[in-house]
Amino acid sequence: MRAVLKVLVPLMLLLGAIAWGASVLVEHTARRWFDRDTRMRAELAVSGARDGLERALRKGERARVRRILGEVARDERVLGAAACDPEGALVASTSEYPAPFDCGRIRAHASAGAASPTTWAFEAPYGDSRVHLTAVPLADADGPLGFVALVHDMSWVATREEQTRGFLAVAFAIVALAAAVATTLAARFSWRGWSAELQRVLRATWLMPGPSAPPRTRREFQPLLSDVRALVSELAAEQSEGRAGLWSPARLRDALARHLPGSEVIVVANREPYIHERRDGTLRVQHPASGLVTALEPVVHATGGTWIAHGSGSADREVVDRHARVRVPPDDPAYTLRRVWLTAAEEEGYYYGFSNEGLWPLCHVAHTRPTFRGADFAAYRDANRKFADAVCEEATGPDPVVLVQDYHFALLPRMIRERLPRATIITFWHIPWPNSERFGICPWGPEILEGMLGSSILGFHVQAHCNNFLDSVDRYLEARLDRERQSVVLGGQETLVRAYPISIDWPTRWAADAPAAPICRERVFADLGLAPDALLGVGIDRLDYTKGIEERLLAVERLLERFPQFRGRFTFAQLAAPSRTRIPRYQELNRSVEEVAQRVNERFGEGSYRPIVLLREHHEPPTVFRYYRAADLCYVSSLHDGMNLVAKEFVAARDDEAGVLVLSRFTGASRELGEALLVNPYDLEEASSALAAALAMPREEQRERMRALRTFVSEFNVYRWAGRMLVDAGRLRKRDRVSGRITVPFRTVPGEAGGRR
Repeated sequence: MRAVLKVLVPLMLLLGAIAWGASVLVEHTARRWFDRDTRMRAELAVSGARDGLERALRKGERARVRRILGEVARDERVLGAAACDPEGALVASTSEYPAPFDCGRIRAHASAGAASPTTWAFEAPYGDSRVHLTAVPLADADGPLGFVALVHDMSWVATREEQTRGFLAVAFAIVALAAAVATTLAARFSWRGWSAELQRVLRATWLMPGPSAPPRTRREFQPLLSDVRALVSELAAEQSEGRAGLWSPARLRDALARHLPGSEVIVVANREPYIHERRDGTLRVQHPASGLVTALEPVVHATGGTWIAHGSGSADREVVDRHARVRVPPDDPAYTLRRVWLTAAEEEGYYYGFSNEGLWPLCHVAHTRPTFRGADFAAYRDANRKFADAVCEEATGPDPVVLVQDYHFALLPRMIRERLPRATIITFWHIPWPNSERFGICPWGPEILEGMLGSSILGFHVQAHCNNFLDSVDRYLEARLDRERQSVVLGGQETLVRAYPISIDWPTRWAADAPAAPICRERVFADLGLAPDALLGVGIDRLDYTKGIEERLLAVERLLERFPQFRGRFTFAQLAAPSRTRIPRYQELNRSVEEVAQRVNERFGEGSYRPIVLLREHHEPPTVFRYYRAADLCYVSSLHDGMNLVAKEFVAARDDEAGVLVLSRFTGASRELGEALLVNPYDLEEASSALAAALAMPREEQRERMRALRTFVSEFNVYRWAGRMLVDAGRLRKRDRVSGRITVPFRTVPGEAGGRR
């Protein structure tokens, strides 16, 4: 019954609105008809007596005019008639003519005075009713003689309008009753049939999954049937194997063993998971605090696989064998780190040049012009070839699972495919993918697309980036697209294009040894010289123009302009690690950020108080974690970002369920973290208002928002991200192996290259 009411109530409201609208329309239309009809009747009455009236008025025969007016006003609806001269003075009138409507009042309504050549009319109240006044001008060859005014009683119009409204009310009631009965019956029978069919499908799915299911299933249930089968199968497997719950390193290893048993796993990334540095004569090992490292290390650790990376540490060459390999982690070796050596010229062109002056600004809508140089792309191609050589050297079999990471290796998947055609290649693009028009700027766009389509699976953070990639392929390559399956076939080889939103580890490894939030707050406030009742905001970023650091500091300035109560009390600490300092645009950004911070501090600083604290140096993860826990708010103002893990790290750090996340709408994270305060970082009014709202937010609302955010990040953590890609790769691998055993006895299946669809 409740479901039926949900349909009936809106239906009744809709029908009521239609009936009301119809009533207003009918009443308005009827009024126009009545007005026109009354005016025509008045003109006809005066027209029949026009000759006599004009002669009598010209001769000044008032008695004759009065007699003629009496004949004109014989109609039962006419209350009276009057004749007026051109100056608006009364000449004669019938005895019943209403006194309030003198000639001067009627003449005032004429559009052109008493000399108006056309009839004019208007309605006016009279007693408990309304009357209609019509003025018909009179004139002869010598000029205007005045006008005749007729007053019609309009009480009959009100009676008809009341009757019309009553009729519409009855009609609405009948229609509403019929609609209610028809809707109730239709909903009941439709729901009964639909639910019966659904129950039959679900019983068949649960009891007889797969080929044993009934062959005759309604078409609309086919997608549901497929999804339910997959869900039932996955839930049953998780329950039977005790794997239900959050994704974790153990569950990731289990998924890898189930879906890719015995597979050789190779990870290719520019960043290495362990860096050997020589400092003051001492060999030290760094483990970068990278989301990519956190996500992929459990995979290679579980399989004893190989991680191939650029060896950039000052002591990296000292610890490797003659094949540039070293076992890691140093304290408990579990997998192999293979280092690739690049010359200074190769690194300049491949990394700083084409990767970060070309692809990086091309893919980020942050209003920095990409720079493309032929020498840079040649170095990029050579570096990709070096990594392809390393992959083939490390692969011990013909079909390894290769995980290629990020925009540094757009050409690598095709190079690997040409040499290891049976390999399962998963490429993940960690930054946004631009729309097809913007991508067309790149002189080597088709080669990049072809290189990436050497992948078995190509992953992006959000579906919009998948769509942009497919549009680029459709525009610049002759390939077959299947948008329903989200796949591309090029040269007979299919690439699946999927969205895999990246995340962070949960629980974060830095939480175990970190002090409680009050202690972190006390220590950070002491370091910054803040009073106990001060308010603290933080920003944690590389010093990169895509992060919107300038816009962030300008929003703080606008906050202090608009909300004086925060002056002297609110401090914003920006931790900005220097990045890519060889590139001119980054040098320019460094100067600009320093100038903005200095100007804001000069405007609003007083004594030891500085509204902006700019900490431009590398900070180790424990220090960053303390700032997360100490802050009242964290502002992520990226101008364009594939995901942005800072937002999720802040959420993970706040086990006290306090603090507010202010998040740019232009991050992939904004699609997942809806409980944050979402802003346009370019709009300083909106951003400053959000900062003020965050600083004034009640603690209970902070807890509600943070609790919801933490629940999401814990469920959709980095192990789930890696697990989904590996599970999809395992299914694809099984499908390809089965397809490889199928033969076509009568004809050869043609290749699928060419012919865009």
